[in-house]
Amino acid sequence: MAIEIPQQAINQKVWFITGTSSGFGARLVKQVLARGDLVIATVRRREDFKVPDVDWARVRVLVLDLSDTEERIQSVVDEALSAWGRIDVLVNNAGFNIKGALEELAPPRALAQFQTNVFGTMTLTNAILPQMRERRSGAVVFIGSRTAFDGEKPLIGLYVASKAAIHTLGETYSTELRAFNVNVCIAVPGAFRTENVHSGSLTVDRHDPAYDALRDETAAAYKKVSAHARGDPTKAMALLVDAVRGEGKARGRPLPLWLFLGNVTYTFVREKCALWNRALDEWEDVAKDLDFDE
Repeated sequence: MAIEIPQQAINQKVWFITGTSSGFGARLVKQVLARGDLVIATVRRREDFKVPDVDWARVRVLVLDLSDTEERIQSVVDEALSAWGRIDVLVNNAGFNIKGALEELAPPRALAQFQTNVFGTMTLTNAILPQMRERRSGAVVFIGSRTAFDGEKPLIGLYVASKAAIHTLGETYSTELRAFNVNVCIAVPGAFRTENVHSGSLTVDRHDPAYDALRDETAAAYKKVSAHARGDPTKAMALLVDAVRGEGKARGRPLPLWLFLGNVTYTFVREKCALWNRALDEWEDVAKDLDFDE
């Protein structure tokens, strides 16, 4: 049965944003509302939604845990669709970071990291896509991370791997959804001063004293970075809304597949590209021509 769209929602975009208790998600809610759009905000617990001074006529808060079952996630999407009849923009922002040396982490940690950051994100995206494809309209945003271009950082390997997976999934979704006029954007922020980015404690399932020095030094460095990050997350989310809506600083520009955000991100991505180019140049003479002999 078709869902009737309220008249007042026809000229507004309906955003479904995950992970809105703090960080980028909370700031994105404020930016979207400031443009006059409608927001379906999700949190793991209802009391975690603390965005101040919202227009409750344009906000719905739903409880969503990306580690939940496919059926439960679908029921949340169904509830969301009942609010304004559609979802125009999905922003996959929710995720968390398990920190620890890979050798000291038990396999269930990796499963938990990927269940939320990757598999749950896929399940949610797949639940929302049918109504976008049917309408031949929509945008899907994946919040990635510049750390996916900097995998040599210790103690965050599981998180980095999950974000690298999200980047690749975003590229594939973009190809598969192009024929349905559903756009995909992989937003890649780096070194923004958000809450909880490095606040979690280190996880050590199998302690090995060989990692003690690395663990202590790196944990201290992450705390320093978190406290002094120069990136303003409000500015980043304002630009993301511009890009999705095609206005402001993004006027005249199509929504990009890759939206790199922040000074640090541009530095690290360019360094990674240079590293790849050096590796190609250094080994091309022996590692390129490996076809069968004619």
